[in-house]
Amino acid sequence: MLPVVDKPLIQYAVDEAIEAGCDTLVFITNRYKHAVADYFDKAYELEHKLEKKGKSELLSLIRDVLPSHVRAVFVTQAEALGLGHAVLCAEPVIGNEPFAVVLPDDLIWNKGPGALKQMADLAEAEDASVIAVQDVPREQSGSYGIVATRDFSGRHGDIEAIVEKPRPEDAPSTLAVVGRYVLDGSIFDLLRKTRPGAGGEIQLTDAIASLMADKRTLAYRFQGRRFDCGSRIGLVEATIEFALDHEDLAEPARAYMRAALAR
Repeated sequence: MLPVVDKPLIQYAVDEAIEAGCDTLVFITNRYKHAVADYFDKAYELEHKLEKKGKSELLSLIRDVLPSHVRAVFVTQAEALGLGHAVLCAEPVIGNEPFAVVLPDDLIWNKGPGALKQMADLAEAEDASVIAVQDVPREQSGSYGIVATRDFSGRHGDIEAIVEKPRPEDAPSTLAVVGRYVLDGSIFDLLRKTRPGAGGEIQLTDAIASLMADKRTLAYRFQGRRFDCGSRIGLVEATIEFALDHEDLAEPARAYMRAALAR
């Protein structure tokens, strides 16, 4: 729910998913976090007050968080047992259909189509699962899932191996998995069979490694810039970038930054 300029991170993720063609959004949360569900719920009293005061711009902001053709489903993850377990919690809603996973604290900015739209189009064209990757310094490999691929064709390449958080000396490449996935529905069966790893967590990476045996899986270098908004500096960088791209804020933001840097 952290804001970047005028929207919370979760809204950017939702907008990206809708642009990619998603019409059912499944939010996996724990039982203590009600803010996300509250945000997407209707605020009848607030809408009535804004309508009465003629504040149409503010009214459209709170009414347009979800288009009418999109439904939101909220699923509680009783225990924090890893990303793989969180994805598995969505199976009753998704069934055996292809689906996308978006981690909202990975905010991706692009002038053209969003990262997930790019990936969904590639997944359809190649009949494959698609995982977003970016190059990272080798010393940071222990913070990511790392993939090894065959030669890239344009922006994508077939994944031959995927390893969760390898030591730099053991990493098969410097291509790191980031928070966007388009996956075949058969991965749910594989997640059920995946044994918990360190900390008792079920890793999505391990299930993807199994998926590759039966389903072509591509690494995709997306167009756009990723901001790790789970870190303080990442959130600051994202706020600056989005302010500079904002129709109303770009010039005042530039002026303030010039003044701040001159002090």
